[in-house]
Amino acid sequence: MSLAGVRIAVVGGDEREQEIARLAAVDGADVTAFGFPWPDEPIEGVRRAQGPAEALRGARYVLFPIPGIGEDGSLFAPSAPDPIIPTVELLSELESPGHVILGTADERLRAAAAASGVTLHEYEQDVELMLLRGPAIVEGAVATAIANTRVTIHGARICVVGHGTIGALLARTLVLLGGRVTVAARNPVQRAAARAIGADSIPLEGLADLGHDLAMLFSTVPAPVVDGSILERLPRGALVMDLAAPPGGVDLDAARKLGLVAVWARGLGRRAPVTVGASQWYGIRRRIDEIEEGPGEG
Repeated sequence: MSLAGVRIAVVGGDEREQEIARLAAVDGADVTAFGFPWPDEPIEGVRRAQGPAEALRGARYVLFPIPGIGEDGSLFAPSAPDPIIPTVELLSELESPGHVILGTADERLRAAAAASGVTLHEYEQDVELMLLRGPAIVEGAVATAIANTRVTIHGARICVVGHGTIGALLARTLVLLGGRVTVAARNPVQRAAARAIGADSIPLEGLADLGHDLAMLFSTVPAPVVDGSILERLPRGALVMDLAAPPGGVDLDAARKLGLVAVWARGLGRRAPVTVGASQWYGIRRRIDEIEEGPGEG
């Protein structure tokens, strides 16, 4: 269906949002944007707002970025001049009924949406979209690891915590690059899948006994599973990378105090913004079409 006459705001994010905004305009939407890096050339069909309130004003939909919401309640928007916090006041700028489409909301955003009569639509757990953007995240993780280590992946002892969509893609890539990979996961089926690709596997409870010779540890679990008791067993200088959305899975402050190289690798999909932005727009557009069409009969 055509998006002609549909007002969409794109707020926060990074270069991926450039592509999302562009594709929304290509599909006929009336698009305003704020809070992501603006390219040197204008984005055809997209108006650049001077602030988040201006971007949301009168829009039916606002698209927030997928990497999650920070501890202060702000959106992922590294290039924005000030933190963008989706308050009741800000969400009330949307037309009624308004819709927010994003990766994952926190409790503050849920409360603000309820108070302003806005409906949230979350797609962080959409496996199809995760698989489509997964290769860019894995490539970004590998590039970040190379930039922050003094050893090769080939031959290195590596642990991947979690074997969901991203964890499985990452573990397979590290095995193919010659890493000596161990996957830590609660689910026995996931542990079996890890062994099937040539990795070792252990239950999460076994992490504390693994760390003495690890060169790298990657966590993909969005829950605090890698704490100080595990980190203190890693050799000084080892890389600890958290790929999970907030609140993350690694105590990065403890890691730094222990002399580890600690990286919270949010927004890795930005290394391939055209590919990842297109996949995200595919999922967003599907949700908009469902909302515009309304509930089916029967």
